[in-house]
Amino acid sequence: MLDNKQIAEALLEAVGGKENISSIAHCATRLRLLVMDEDKVDREQVETIAKVKGAFFHSGQFQIIFGTGTVNQIYEEVEMLHVSTINKQEQTKKASKSGNKLQRAIRTLGDVFVPIIPVLVATGLFMGLRGLLMQEKILALFGFVPADIPNNFILFTQILTDTAFIFLPALVAWSTFRVFGGTPIIGIVLGLMLVSPSLPNAWGVAEGAEPLLFFGFIPVVGYQGSVLPAFIAGIIGAKLERAIRKRVPEALDLIITPFLTLLIMIGAALFIIGPIFHVVENYILDGTLAVLNLPFGLAGLLIGFLHQIIVITGVHHIFNLLEIKLLEDVGSNPFNAIITASIAAQGGAALAVGLKTKSKKLKALAFPSSLSAFLGITEPAIFGVNLRYVKPFIMGLIGGGVGGFSAMLLELKGTGMAITVIPGTLLYLDGQILSYLLVNIIAVGVAFALTWLFGFSDKQLKDNG
Repeated sequence: MLDNKQIAEALLEAVGGKENISSIAHCATRLRLLVMDEDKVDREQVETIAKVKGAFFHSGQFQIIFGTGTVNQIYEEVEMLHVSTINKQEQTKKASKSGNKLQRAIRTLGDVFVPIIPVLVATGLFMGLRGLLMQEKILALFGFVPADIPNNFILFTQILTDTAFIFLPALVAWSTFRVFGGTPIIGIVLGLMLVSPSLPNAWGVAEGAEPLLFFGFIPVVGYQGSVLPAFIAGIIGAKLERAIRKRVPEALDLIITPFLTLLIMIGAALFIIGPIFHVVENYILDGTLAVLNLPFGLAGLLIGFLHQIIVITGVHHIFNLLEIKLLEDVGSNPFNAIITASIAAQGGAALAVGLKTKSKKLKALAFPSSLSAFLGITEPAIFGVNLRYVKPFIMGLIGGGVGGFSAMLLELKGTGMAITVIPGTLLYLDGQILSYLLVNIIAVGVAFALTWLFGFSDKQLKDNG
């Protein structure tokens, strides 16, 4: 078994050597290479390297799937071999000419929101654990009732579950400044200004408190939990900062640039951007809820079927914004249960391929890929197995649709986002765990059965290699 250093060396050889690499970056699961000459890349050789779960060209990059955790270790080994490594957003800019305008815009949206997701995952887990601990049946096991819970303990749990959403504009503005070339610390301060305690609290205004009125007609409130106002302010603020910096003498840059950027942007954010895009944000939320409230579970059927097709395009990060708004404004996330079904179904299809094939090589690829899907990462199953043989992927889509349909009928709603299938159980500890398990079993079972019966045979190996 190769160690990580040997894997990095084998990888460089398979892609044409260091001289064929412009830069290497990584995301949560994939190593992303910009290469000089795509013809020098031996994709088949790459896919035979230990720990590689699939490889493909997409969005101007050669992307190699390693999985969570592993990709960080391989990246570090590549870096020690003196290959040009840059962060993901810088590499994305280099590859930005690929794809249409919509694809590029959605990729940028993903670059902004993906770094924020880990803290929102943690917050969702805290919500799930609090839901578990506060259940009467659980408390009864220890001889307690809800009234016995100390107020200080409840306050402690509120700190864990509420902080990320209260200061969400600061996180969004920080990440947006970072992606668009501004100074991240200026973005943080701008975002914190949007939730300043000097402003009327957004939730208080929603419950009837009066906003501040500037010039007699502009309502000004805090933007706790808001996303779009901070996102738009971050884009404009980063561009404004760069424009100011070009025109200010270097000796005065440290003083004048952040001063003017914050002064202009907080005025624009509170008086123009905030009021306008808060309304837009509410329309997006209303539209999302309208889709999710379609009768007879149709939303689950459609989203569950289509979600993994969207994953292939690489623009699925558009849903991050929707999930964040659902959690913030509704307090739950029905979208998570639906996409969990679509992810689990691809794992079920890959598992069926692995059990049915007599090819040791395909078994060795299919079983780890299905496990990866059951842990919430479908790229190895999709690109390494299901999409390669086409029919298993389609059967997985059908399983996802049926599972998503079941999730809507059972009214499943997660307490967080970004974790699914087995890790996602932690988001359904508030009395929904049995329904959650049932939905996953349905999705996996349907995809597995259809793939076993109609989706795969070893005859396909002759045509697909």
